[in-house]
Amino acid sequence: MSLGKEARDFIRAHRVGVLSTHSASVPGYPFGSVVPYVLDHAARPVVLLSALAEHTRSLLGDPRASLIVHEFSADDQSGPRLTVAADAERFSDAVVAERYLRYLPEARRFLGFGDFAFWRLAVRRALFVRGFGRIEWIEAVDLAPPENRLGEIESEIIAHMNADHRDTLRLYGKRFYDVDAEDASMVGIDCDGFDVRAAGRLLRFAFDAPVTNAGTARQALASLAEAARRA
Repeated sequence: MSLGKEARDFIRAHRVGVLSTHSASVPGYPFGSVVPYVLDHAARPVVLLSALAEHTRSLLGDPRASLIVHEFSADDQSGPRLTVAADAERFSDAVVAERYLRYLPEARRFLGFGDFAFWRLAVRRALFVRGFGRIEWIEAVDLAPPENRLGEIESEIIAHMNADHRDTLRLYGKRFYDVDAEDASMVGIDCDGFDVRAAGRLLRFAFDAPVTNAGTARQALASLAEAARRA
């Protein structure tokens, strides 16, 4: 597995990070706070910010930002983490917004306030710490996913799986996570894998090889179902 793919899998497996911006209130100082995020199909983190948020005021003055995603306890500094340096841009895209809300449905109520907007982080470079002494920089082109059409057909695949293959989704959870849920639903699919919500949890399933279109997605999902039945 390439370093870029490993880093991409890591950031896909999490939903919360620390966003840091150049403070508008305390010029010259970085400002960081915890934010939920969802990746778009170019593996760019997407966040939802209020116009009143410190981050929004800061990004309007300087779009340079960073997001750190980590996995370690308070007393252990050797756990993995990924820091991406990025240029933030405010955008409006109904498809990306719905993808975000499938992963974070509680955020829908914020959109009703009228002052929230989506921001996308275009990655410039990333620092991947995989453990003690294992620290490497990754260029944006290496972190980016292979060219694919999943963004165009994601909603169709999700609708099909949730309408016709809920038993298979439940089987994935039971065999690979020991989660035996009454109901399970696909939330998202990307070139590297897909996510299922079951028993109040988001379960991540990785593909053995990149999926780039409807045909390869169908093959990958069928192969995983066969593996689950054999398990």
